[in-house]
Amino acid sequence: MTGVLHAGRRTHGRWGWAVVLARLVLGGVWLVAGWAKVGDLDESVRAVRAYQLLPEMPAQVVGAALPLVEILLGVLLVAGLFVRASAVASAVLMGAFVVGIASAWARGLRIDCGCFGSGGELAAGEDPAYGWELARDGGLLLVALLLARWPAGHYALDGLLAGRRNDEEDE
Repeated sequence: MTGVLHAGRRTHGRWGWAVVLARLVLGGVWLVAGWAKVGDLDESVRAVRAYQLLPEMPAQVVGAALPLVEILLGVLLVAGLFVRASAVASAVLMGAFVVGIASAWARGLRIDCGCFGSGGELAAGEDPAYGWELARDGGLLLVALLLARWPAGHYALDGLLAGRRNDEEDE
């Protein structure tokens, strides 16, 4: 969607607000997910191990680093700083999560995704929520891809650092 011409400059119009909303939703999810795991990195490592996709050492590194990466991405997106790079990194992570959850489902594993803490093997009588998790992460992947394509929006530090006012469009 192109902006409207005002006094010789293009503005974001409604699309600028959609970008802000997308940044806040995706960034907010990253902040909540990272914050839920950062207090117990052993639990985060257990969640990564439960997928049975990585050898032990990489599983430990990924499990320990993931909450910090999620918090960093959340802060960057909410602030509107390095939006395109943060959105690309978000899309890569969401794609990995979709593959991991689909793989667990296809292999008949009975695990909690660990997306917002806990994770690991489910207790007896608990059923996995793979369909919901795939739909949620697929939707967030779409949001990340849209932000990667159209990162400019209102109230973003990227625009201020580039010398643009918050209402000017990045073309």
